[in-house]
Formats: sequence, C-alpha cells, structure tokens
Amino acid sequence: MRQIATDLDLDFRSLLDGLEHPAILLTPDYQIVASNKRYQQSFGDVPVGDHCFRVSHGYDKPCDQAGESCPLQACTHSGERERVLHIHNTPRGREHIDVEMLPIKGRNGELRYFIEMLKPVRSASAEISSDHMVGRSAAFNTMLELINLVAPHDTSVLLLGESGAGKELAAQAIHSTGGRCDKAMVTVECAGLTDTLFESELFGHVKGAFTGAVSNKPGLLESARGGTLFLDEIGDVPLGMQVKLLRLLETGSYRAVGSTQPQLADFRLICATNKDLPAMIAEGQFREDLYYRINTFPIHLPPLRERRADLALISRSILKKLSPNGGYRLTDSAVKRLQDYDFPGNIRELKNILERATIFAHSSIIDLAVLERCFGQEGRQAEPAPSPAAPHKGPWLDLKAQEQQYLKSLLQHCNGDKEKAADIAGISLRSLYRRLEE
Repeated sequence: MRQIATDLDLDFRSLLDGLEHPAILLTPDYQIVASNKRYQQSFGDVPVGDHCFRVSHGYDKPCDQAGESCPLQACTHSGERERVLHIHNTPRGREHIDVEMLPIKGRNGELRYFIEMLKPVRSASAEISSDHMVGRSAAFNTMLELINLVAPHDTSVLLLGESGAGKELAAQAIHSTGGRCDKAMVTVECAGLTDTLFESELFGHVKGAFTGAVSNKPGLLESARGGTLFLDEIGDVPLGMQVKLLRLLETGSYRAVGSTQPQLADFRLICATNKDLPAMIAEGQFREDLYYRINTFPIHLPPLRERRADLALISRSILKKLSPNGGYRLTDSAVKRLQDYDFPGNIRELKNILERATIFAHSSIIDLAVLERCFGQEGRQAEPAPSPAAPHKGPWLDLKAQEQQYLKSLLQHCNGDKEKAADIAGISLRSLYRRLEE
C-alpha cells in the first residue's frame, strides 16, 4: 500500500510539472500534497502537509473565513474550475496572483484533490512601484481582476471613471498583458479635436487633400497596426466623426482623407471616458449604435475616495517616482490627512500635492504641517460665500472664444509654462497645443 501511495504521489508531481504555471496540489481540507518545479522556482519550497491559506496569506483559517473569496470553496460548490484574484505573500513581498482552481474527481464523482495554479499579475503591484498601478484595496482588486480577465482577448474595452482615476495606466495594463503587447499602443486624445482634425489624425491624408497637405501622411491607425488603439475621452468625439468611427469598427476598413483607396485596419480597441454616455445618448450628443460597439466589456475605475486604504501605498509610489534618491517619508498624521480628503482630482491631484510637499519640506520628512500648506496652495480652505454676481455688461462671447480667453489668461498666470497650464486646465499638453492652434 505504501508503494502504491508513493507511485501516486510521483504521478501527481509529474502532472504538476507538465503545467506551464506554478501549481500546487491540495486536499479538500486545504492541505498541500505536492508542488511543481515552477512553483518552487517562483515561491520557494513549500512544506507538504501545511495549509494553503497559511503559506499564501499567513492566515490561521481559510480565506473565506478571513473575509476573502476562497477558490477552493467555490470549486467545491460548483464542481467546476474557478478563478479569483488574490494578494499572496512571496519572497519578493506581496504580489497580485491570478489563482485558478481545478477539481480532480474520483471514479464515483467525489472531489478528491484540487490543483491550484498561480499566475503572477505583472501589470500591477501590491508594493511600492513607480512603473505600475499599485493597490491592495477591494475596489482596486475588483478592477484589476476584470483587467486580467479581458487582457488576453481582443474584446473592445470601455474604461469608465472620473478624471485622474488612472484610465491610461489601465489601458497600458490591458495592452501589456494582451496578445498584442509586442506591437504599439497608440493613444488618440479625442478632447478638442474637430471633425477634420480627428479624421486626418486617425485615418491620415494624401497630398493635396486639403490646404497644407503637402505630402502623404499615414494616420494613427497605421501606427496601431497589429497593436492597440486607445481612444481617450471618447465622449468628446464630434457627432459627425462618430459615424465614420462606427463604420471603421463595423467594416474594419477606412480611407485616408482625400483617397478613394480603402485600407484594412488591424487593432484592438480600448476607449475611455469620464462622461455619462447614456445621458449623452438621451440628449442626442452620442450615437447609441457606437456606444454598443465600444461597450463590449466595461470596466469601472474607482476614484481615490473609494480606495482610501491604498492612499499610503500610492503616495509612497508617487514620491519614489518624483525623487528616486530623495527618500521622502510621510508621517502617520500626514497619511491620515490624505485619507480624510476626497480628492476630486483623484491621482492627478494627489501627485500635485505630493510634488508641492517635496518643495515645502525642509527635510525628507513630510508631516501634517507640510501637507496643510500644500492643501492651502490647492485653494481648498474655507472661503466666504460669494457675493451676488453683477449683471453682465458688454457682448456675450461664444464658448470657443471664452475658451481661448481662458487659456490665454491661464498661460499668462503660468508665465508661459504650457505643461503647468495644461495640468491646471485638466487637459493633456497635446490638447492644449491643439486648442491654442485653433
């Protein structure tokens, strides 16, 4: 009997070694029976007989009893493979792990063992990082799980969330872990583009197509060939251009401006917006048919006020990026102050405050006093109620003229610093240049 058990154990190890990901074999009561070579290389030796929840999380009870979802329990109830995103302890620190659980049944259909495959998620970090999205909160993990699920597919993704919530980073995460990661991700900033500019940027143009077209110019669709096309702020695409965009998505072909020759497109589409597209549809500002073409797989990016538990980690990651050798450290009272604030500008606003803090701080310590000075610069302090507005005098300006006037005043305030002006206006530097040229 001992020889049979040994042979069975060896067969399981051979089975695990045939898998392309780190894997362990579990009993229904969470005990580890065996691990494969990839697991040992990635996570180290695992003591046979120990429990998975203790090894992966340091818990003294199963995950579902510690407030987390348990793939083994889910697999037991469904009898089918289950998948969940967890944060595991590893030799490198805490990491996001895509856990897939497969049941192994006996001859009578009873659940005998479970194979747990562990796939590290490289597009995000549960530790300080200046290169990836960071977070450990439930809201962040829910978003990351959706990103991880859809990334391997060519499905169109719609990223929804407030300005500054990190939609471009999420788009990069989808692209970098998808099947087109070896090709380019091309970003089209839709805000501020007129029909003509949008069409020329996206489709390209031929020589003589319009005044100033002195040579053929390939569009961004050509640059995105084989890769990913990211349409940022899709809600700002002009109505007239929405028809052509819809035709591109339906037919997979397009024509450069001024050309009669159709060309085939090859890209994975990711769109992002901070606008309420269904409300825009009701108001006639966005095409319903285009909405359903781009909304195949929606992902909501939570604002910072829903990720307060992540604020310390995000802040330290930003400080590391702002000053790799500075060694800036937030005091506990400073972290508490950040967690008590709602951040209407989300991560973009947090970055501005922390950058000010590195300027105001007299040492590498950023304390509450330094942060309060930064918030004072933000203009968030209580102000007296405004007096009633005086009647308008003089001619009314149209919106475009008001925008031009605003941008000129803003540039004057910033002493010509366009990057600073774009940051205050809440638009990209590229969009600012376009609006000034118009």
